[in-house]
Amino acid sequence: MTLIVRDFRAADAEAAAEVRRSAFPYLVTTPETVAWTVASAPPEQQYRLLVSEADGQVVGSCATGVFHDSSEPGQAFAQTTVHADARGTGAGSALVSAAEERLAGLGAAKVSAWALDEPRCVTFAERRGYRRGRGSRVQRLDLAGAALPPLDLQALPGGVELRTAADFADDPRPLYEADAECTEDEPGDVRFAGPPYAEWLALTWEHPALDRELTTVAVVDGAVAAFVLAHTDGRGRYWSGMTGTARAFRGRRLAKLAKNDSLHRARAAGCVEAFAGNDGGNEPMLAVNKWFGYTPVATQWRYVRELGA
Repeated sequence: MTLIVRDFRAADAEAAAEVRRSAFPYLVTTPETVAWTVASAPPEQQYRLLVSEADGQVVGSCATGVFHDSSEPGQAFAQTTVHADARGTGAGSALVSAAEERLAGLGAAKVSAWALDEPRCVTFAERRGYRRGRGSRVQRLDLAGAALPPLDLQALPGGVELRTAADFADDPRPLYEADAECTEDEPGDVRFAGPPYAEWLALTWEHPALDRELTTVAVVDGAVAAFVLAHTDGRGRYWSGMTGTARAFRGRRLAKLAKNDSLHRARAAGCVEAFAGNDGGNEPMLAVNKWFGYTPVATQWRYVRELGA
């Protein structure tokens, strides 16, 4: 077998998407999202997608870059994925080596990656000197058969309206401001600042998987109070891209209300599975998802290695 590592090409989009779906079937991944991510990444992120090719076939990929919006400089990422049928062939090791070499050349001090809580993934990371950090839980809801809580749009709390992202098409800035605030408060090993508005427009609002009709926004007396960003893949899969409540409105169960509306919309639109990923320490959102009937399907750990150590 001839194995090479090279840069992603536009013609690789379908194969790269299939690799990612094979390893992470719960994610919303399409050829369009793969190609769009490569083309739309901010220059400051130094994003590059590497692929491993075995005998002319793409069998793995590694998304590399730096956390340009982190409060701690020198942090980078190298997210490696290998098709289930190509594990044990050396494709993953070749990708990680190439990624680490590239990131070290960019001056990165630390590199992180997510690994599934499975013996082969954990062993692979730890043998390469990566240390375990925070965990993340992926949960699934059988949307086709779930007994969603009833939703009476005529009996909303006083001053509360439920809208969709499509209603903000002319001016999405209010939604941006709420999302940026929630991003700053999101738990995790890496602390992020809210992105500039232009970057948010490019990376969140224009994301090809964002379903604006299924994205619900709870508005209180005209102000964006809570929201759930919905991503769909056209295959019946729904992913909660972000669920949050602006600080001034927390404690009023508005995120739960927005999510309930979004899930009802998603089921009516033909989605049959709903997925969500939450930091292991995000107890409020874990409780919300449990309340809806989500059940765990995977645990991931963030692994970190100090380059040059």
